[in-house]
Amino acid sequence: MKSKPKHINEKLLMKDNNATNFLNKKYFYMICLFLVIATLAVYWQVLNNDFVIYDDDKYVTENTHVHKGVTFDSLTWAFTSSHASNWHPLTWISHMIDYQLYGLNARGHHLTSLLFHVANTLLLFLILVRMTGTLWQSSFVAALFALHPLHVESVAWVAERKDVLSTFFMMLTVWAYILYVKKREIKGYLLVVLFFVLGLMSKPMLVTLPFILLLLDFWPLGRLCLLRDTKNVATGQHTNERADIFRLVLEKAPFFALAVGSSIVTFIVQERGGAMEIAKTYSIQTRIINAFVAYTEYIVDMIWPVKLALLYPHPGNSLQLWKGVVAGFALVLITILVIRKARRIPYLAVGWLWYIVTLIPVIGIVQVGSQAMADRYTYVTLIGLFIIIAWGANDLLSKWRHRKIWLSTLAAIILPVLIVLTWKQVQYWENGITLFKHTLRHTSNNYVIHNNLGIVLREQGRTEEAIKHYLQALRSNPDYALAHYNLSNAYAEQGKNKKVIEACKHAIRIKPDYADAHYNLGVAYGGSGKYEEAVEAFKQVIRIDSNYLQAHYNLGGVYAGLGKYRDAIEAFQQVIRIDPDYALVRNNLGIAYGALGRYKEAAEAFQQAIRIDPDDADAHLSLGIAYLSLNDRGSALEQYKILKSLDPKLAKRLFSVIKRN
Repeated sequence: MKSKPKHINEKLLMKDNNATNFLNKKYFYMICLFLVIATLAVYWQVLNNDFVIYDDDKYVTENTHVHKGVTFDSLTWAFTSSHASNWHPLTWISHMIDYQLYGLNARGHHLTSLLFHVANTLLLFLILVRMTGTLWQSSFVAALFALHPLHVESVAWVAERKDVLSTFFMMLTVWAYILYVKKREIKGYLLVVLFFVLGLMSKPMLVTLPFILLLLDFWPLGRLCLLRDTKNVATGQHTNERADIFRLVLEKAPFFALAVGSSIVTFIVQERGGAMEIAKTYSIQTRIINAFVAYTEYIVDMIWPVKLALLYPHPGNSLQLWKGVVAGFALVLITILVIRKARRIPYLAVGWLWYIVTLIPVIGIVQVGSQAMADRYTYVTLIGLFIIIAWGANDLLSKWRHRKIWLSTLAAIILPVLIVLTWKQVQYWENGITLFKHTLRHTSNNYVIHNNLGIVLREQGRTEEAIKHYLQALRSNPDYALAHYNLSNAYAEQGKNKKVIEACKHAIRIKPDYADAHYNLGVAYGGSGKYEEAVEAFKQVIRIDSNYLQAHYNLGGVYAGLGKYRDAIEAFQQVIRIDPDYALVRNNLGIAYGALGRYKEAAEAFQQAIRIDPDDADAHLSLGIAYLSLNDRGSALEQYKILKSLDPKLAKRLFSVIKRN
């Protein structure tokens, strides 16, 4: 005979009659308050942190589309762009809104990410309480999620807005799914689909969510009944009937279809953006070995999170086979064991499979980027292990006389330790220098971070220190074209044209179509008086990128220096095609026309320069001289009068020319 659900107070959480049998209303709100206060207290210092030169430039600080705010053009770009090798339009829109509100004040951008993290923590707590009816295990999982140091990267890194945003929609998807399971209404189902789509549009890592919903069907929702007399927590009904798994899978068919579509789009975008080039460097065997090792390393870091880093360099073919074999064997063995225990300990199988499955898109079988693993990938995945810890600890101590005291003591030890570690981890994200130096202390052969630290140091005028880090990056990876290019920038600041040329040639050897390296090469040739070589270098830039404005501009300048004014005029006109409001190039165009005796066209060019920039004293001087060449002394005197207020020295110079004429 089926037992009837117990009666509970309907005024408790969200009037949910069946998920809150043991819920004490006062404790529930106290826990919510604790989660909010603890999370804000640990992360509040992030508001004093700056942007970092590691994707923050691509996403915010140097992204002109984001700087437009929310406009029709920027929204169109967000939905059609593959910038940063990703398709996540909602993430772009969130950055646009932030820029519209805060500009380049990093505090506001960090605040948005922090608020999403707080919201995700509360949603996770509410979802677990609603599904399981247990207060303390749910609260412990939420606290681990909120306060674990591995999650700092997702919250403190502005460019990782996609993590907290996509997780927000993931939580809403699960919440809506619980409501759908309870009421079985089509509008509820459509709401689940909507939130899932929004999540995929924030970060495609959520492609595994349909499988997670199936896991939740098994436990704690009880829709896939492998146990006798299993209670469906969402509906409050008891059943000993075995649900048809095919029906549940069919119910998820639209979700799986959306996940496949998102995966295809992501693959195309990342391949087009060059993010998957690194995959060609490593064999499939190397990638599989690294994947197995990464699975175990994430667990180690969860237990002992003391040497966390922004980037863990991929060991490549130096990764030892035995490590992968041991890790893979352990993972397979654990998976078999938890599946065998699934009937008796359902949360064990759900938590473990949650961890394994949600990591699949980023575990490195399809390698994207140069990392072996990344802290940010644990933001959703560790929830599964946290569930095992919370429910497992309760079961392990179930026969202990003072179980609640022991559990409370363990929580009172673990959470403060995590708070201290997370507080310290957030401090490392204060700026690029603190973050990169911390990463270099805990990793080796990290050529990417040496390069990025060099960029930050050069921006601060510490060029010699920057050069040391570029050279260190190249010792770790001699074929790192970006480090060669950045080294050329540093040498250029020191006026060492010979070394600039050498660095650029190395970069071009590695990456023949490296437009910026060709450009730097052209500038260095020009600075060395090798004008013909400079012309060829700038032509290579234009061949690679026909809209490379500075290459056209400098090409025109070199032609003018060689006396090839017709070629210079053609180059300057290309600049105007790209940027019609570039006042300086119109001034140079006028000078080139004047050198050919085409004074009327020269005067028109100077007039256009002044129209764009009325305070351009050089353009007024040049226009006055052009008027004299056209025998228009009166107009020249008008320019003299204007120059007297803009630049008295140039005014005297023009007046002396007028007197001679």
